[in-house]
Amino acid sequence: MFKNFYYFIFIGFLILSSCKDDPKISFSDINITTQENTLVEVLIPVATGNINIIDNINSVVNNHVIEMLRLDPSEPVTIKTIEEGIDIFNDEYNRFKADFPESSQPWEAQIDGEIMYQSPELISISLTSYLDTGGAHGNLTISFLNFDAKTGKPIKNSDLFKNMADFNALANRYFEDTIEDKDVLFDPQSFKLPENIGVNDEGVVLLYNAYEIAPYSEGIIEFVIPFENINPLLNFDSAQ
Repeated sequence: MFKNFYYFIFIGFLILSSCKDDPKISFSDINITTQENTLVEVLIPVATGNINIIDNINSVVNNHVIEMLRLDPSEPVTIKTIEEGIDIFNDEYNRFKADFPESSQPWEAQIDGEIMYQSPELISISLTSYLDTGGAHGNLTISFLNFDAKTGKPIKNSDLFKNMADFNALANRYFEDTIEDKDVLFDPQSFKLPENIGVNDEGVVLLYNAYEIAPYSEGIIEFVIPFENINPLLNFDSAQ
């Protein structure tokens, strides 16, 4: 009887220890705005759970949204919160209207985020930004952010893979199979990886934003390398 009692205590201890070693992180979408805002929509995922982990993730996401709202990237970063960035965007539009009252072109900014992939090892988040400040066309930008699920710290693209040379060669083959008009793009012999590499439920996603490798008219170029073809190169277990 006592042996069974201590056995169940031991099992319970192992379960509690396992929960501590595998902290659960969840996400919920929040809409961020301010009282004076009429131009900006921000809907992004916010992490909840282990405070040490979620602070790292939420801080990086917030800073990225702030950067997306900046109209002049050459100026020093002084914005501390997304709300402040929203108000500054509205203020800039009001100043523009005061200087050019004849302009009928409204400004707008839309920023949306989604969880592309989540496992005990890796979290991959996509942020999509569309800004229109009255030019010939708006500016659409997509960014992938990858995090270590156990620490919340950002993961560099190069740290996703065991061998970058092998990954580059595999990506090049998929790139050539994906693009239709090879004449408008760079020479395949000069292939370069995109700035944005993420993960979804199908595999590794590579995305080139407009102007990154081709004229604006070509738009966003995106392709996926399925897990079954890239698993040997990954630094994480995609089967989890």
